[in-house]
Amino acid sequence: MLLVAGLAPAQGSYTLFESGPVRPLALSPDGSTLFACNIPDARLEIFEITPEGLVHKGAVPVGLEPVAVAARTNGEVWVVNHLSDSVSIVDVASRQVTRTLLVGDEPGDIVFAGAGKNRAFVTAAHRGQNRPGDPQLLAGGVARSDLWVFDANDLGAALGGTPLALLELFGDTPRALAASPNGATVYAAVFHSGNQTAALPPGQIPQIGPFQTLALPPPGSGSLPTPMVATLMKQQAGNTWNDANGTSFTNKVPFSLPDHDVFVVDANATPPAQTAVFDHVGTILYNMVVNPVTGAVYVSNTDANNMDRFEGFGTPNLRGELHKARISILTGGSTVTARHLNRHIDYAPAVAPAGTNEASLGIPTDMAITGDGETLYVAAYGSQAIGIVDTEALALDPNDPQAFQPNAADHIALSAGGPGGVVLDQPNGRLYVYTRFDDGVSVVDPVARVELSHARLHDPESASISDGRRFLFDTRLASSNGEASCGVCHVFGDLDSLAWDLGAPSPDGTVLLNDNPFVKIGSGSTGPAVADGSGDSNIDFHPLKGPMTTQTLRGMEHDGPMHWRGDRSGGGFSTRTPDWDADPNALDENQAFLKFNPAFVGLLGRASPLGAEEMQAFASYALQLQLPPNPIRHLDGTLTASQASGASFFAGPPSDQPGKNCNGCHTLNPSIGAFGTGGLTGFSGVSQHFKTPQLRNLYQKVGMFGRNMVGAIPGQGMPGSPQVRGFGFLNDGSIDTIVSFLSNPFFNFPGGDAQRANVADFLLAFPSDLAPIVGQQVTLRGDNASDPSVVARLDLLVARAATPYADVDRSPNNECDLIVKGRIGGAPHGWWMSAPGSFTPDSSAEAPIADADLRQLSSVPGQDLTYTCAPPGSGVRMGIDRGGIGDASQPDGILDREQCGDVTADGVATAGDVSGVRALLALHSIPAAPGKCNVEGAPGSDPASCDVVDLTVLRRALAGLGPALSAGCNL
Repeated sequence: MLLVAGLAPAQGSYTLFESGPVRPLALSPDGSTLFACNIPDARLEIFEITPEGLVHKGAVPVGLEPVAVAARTNGEVWVVNHLSDSVSIVDVASRQVTRTLLVGDEPGDIVFAGAGKNRAFVTAAHRGQNRPGDPQLLAGGVARSDLWVFDANDLGAALGGTPLALLELFGDTPRALAASPNGATVYAAVFHSGNQTAALPPGQIPQIGPFQTLALPPPGSGSLPTPMVATLMKQQAGNTWNDANGTSFTNKVPFSLPDHDVFVVDANATPPAQTAVFDHVGTILYNMVVNPVTGAVYVSNTDANNMDRFEGFGTPNLRGELHKARISILTGGSTVTARHLNRHIDYAPAVAPAGTNEASLGIPTDMAITGDGETLYVAAYGSQAIGIVDTEALALDPNDPQAFQPNAADHIALSAGGPGGVVLDQPNGRLYVYTRFDDGVSVVDPVARVELSHARLHDPESASISDGRRFLFDTRLASSNGEASCGVCHVFGDLDSLAWDLGAPSPDGTVLLNDNPFVKIGSGSTGPAVADGSGDSNIDFHPLKGPMTTQTLRGMEHDGPMHWRGDRSGGGFSTRTPDWDADPNALDENQAFLKFNPAFVGLLGRASPLGAEEMQAFASYALQLQLPPNPIRHLDGTLTASQASGASFFAGPPSDQPGKNCNGCHTLNPSIGAFGTGGLTGFSGVSQHFKTPQLRNLYQKVGMFGRNMVGAIPGQGMPGSPQVRGFGFLNDGSIDTIVSFLSNPFFNFPGGDAQRANVADFLLAFPSDLAPIVGQQVTLRGDNASDPSVVARLDLLVARAATPYADVDRSPNNECDLIVKGRIGGAPHGWWMSAPGSFTPDSSAEAPIADADLRQLSSVPGQDLTYTCAPPGSGVRMGIDRGGIGDASQPDGILDREQCGDVTADGVATAGDVSGVRALLALHSIPAAPGKCNVEGAPGSDPASCDVVDLTVLRRALAGLGPALSAGCNL
């Protein structure tokens, strides 16, 4: 214990990424085992299915943020690790990772298909350091969805495996997969597929008066003239474009949005190839399942209503009518039949009538279907329920009396929220449900429509996270109609890749004082607010702000005022001071977030705002959301020649009209948490003043080209060409590329277009809170230990884990905490690199081991070692002290191989261990670590020292009732 005390982890042992579950549960082919992704704990949980219920048999460390799992055989399971950009291949018998495949950025799902179902299909974004080739981020008309295909019987000798094929699908980042029952066809869905909407820049809209556009109603809010803003448009049949009033702007839009959503792939072809595509399936596509009888594909999705406008209670408004929850049915070669799951909702009343909320299903994610194809079970992430849907009724016209009708009686209530995964165990008459809000698994009787049991997995999240998550996603809590929540637009805490006009016309809208600090012209951080020649008529916040793209909630903690304009601010001046000094509280992120509370009523349609304690719980959770590492920058943090040139210009001489360089407004200072913004308002040369935005996730916005052609820049897209996104850069998404934005006369580039391209390259590789190496993995085996690429990757992980990295929240720290997991002599072991080249084990009885000696252990068959670069500060918890009974968000001081009660030897004492102890006492079976059964009194390694007292103590300790466990257990 003294050893661990001397190696205290850096601040914060858990990093909240909020990766959405895709397919987190899977059954073994013989139906005897349930596999569950433990997303926050980076493990695959294994349960034996018995007539009495689930028995936990152990957990296998995999990669960061495991979101999907598929069982290839009874003994081999593949896990998709969203943040690690990897796939872990797990041997069930030995409970260890035997191979790690490296894929593109943020992989989402996996299915097995093709002849013998021996081909593995994995979705990933068209980018990432492990992806071969150039992602062509400055080129138009490029597919942004990748489908990796591996031959499971011939993975290749390369570091991360050799794919059989790498298909490029013409859509934005992909997510879900499904396969036909015979495995001949694979369906791949785009995640943020869009809805054929885009923004027309204000400069291209006819004006009817100063600062006023045709697309907005006459000024009626405050005394300031309406600012010039963009207009939202939607592509109609025949490639025509109209705004919400029906005004045509077809000649103003130089590209098309084909809206390809679900791609059909021939899984047996050599190589596999796309054969068809379904368009207009939905806006956000969550998951898919195939009817085993008819072959119809059901797609859970939401359909955005962003062509409607305005928050508040005036007319028009989109209160409570944001993203409609749907199931779309795909049949034939191209037929899409969309069905609204909540068609009972009347969106007109400010507060929905009684009963509406309970009948709704919010944020439909995973699905399961019965063997006869007649019943669909829908996991409603926002509703704490499983919806039961008759597939025949769903397919009928809504006007048919026998058509599907929302009904609370057809819901199975769950004891925990966020159901993000569901599988059907039809032989045993059960559903198994993964609940993300509490990181648990429920057993459900679908016939009786009742939850039979619920058990939490080992969860390293703090109470502030698990308590606050529901305020983002829970549609029943957040709205009166049960369909709306912040999370329907801020998808899994991120964005929906759309723009919304959430202004508030009279009588709801009022002009708000802008008391935020401005970038000063010259030295210092604040100064005169009028310095860019636009006058002061729109210094303050006009209620008719125009379309704004959804911003991510990730990484807000040090960014100051919120919203594009910074109109959610911690400040509160009632009058502006003569010298334009800002309210000293304006940069307080917590106070700024609390000011979103009115949106629960005016936007989501809740009957009343959250209580003060509830809103604070929401803020405490939201401000912990973290952006992922940059997937464009080299893993060692270095820059290409173009990126380096752009970085030099970024921090170089003045380049804008106020006389500042890029860094003068877009502050890059990791030591204070500034990654493109210090929270100050800048001078953007447009009709409204905006807070300088952060720059960490610009790569997410790539995909709209052709609007703003730049002469000497190749690959910008041809006018009229198809694109995968309708929104690009700037507050309204009306600028297609970063190069186009930098072509504004507001900026000065002596080097012309080439210099602009260099800066764009740097911005796409912009530094983030976490180093690029975080999450990366490699599995070392006896047969690849001398492979130069494997050795080089291991050396890279070790080097980066010893390299300091500036981070205001984790200081001091290095780029990552390197951990190693594997089995030695058949028993689970873990290590944490506590000093350069020195690894501390998960047993106080052993001394630290040198890097070379640790690698040598893998030369013994069955002793495969997986190295993972964990987030800084999490190495002790993830590597050697997982935590146990009590607060699992921090190491508990008992190392993993000394964890009392952990008879399953998975590093933690859980309800599964209670079952194991009971089985041991009944002489039914001997668990993996019987010596850990002795949890009361002096530690002992003899199974005979375990008695019913130990069982009682362990059960009471897990329930938080005491008494305390012994200090440690011998092996």
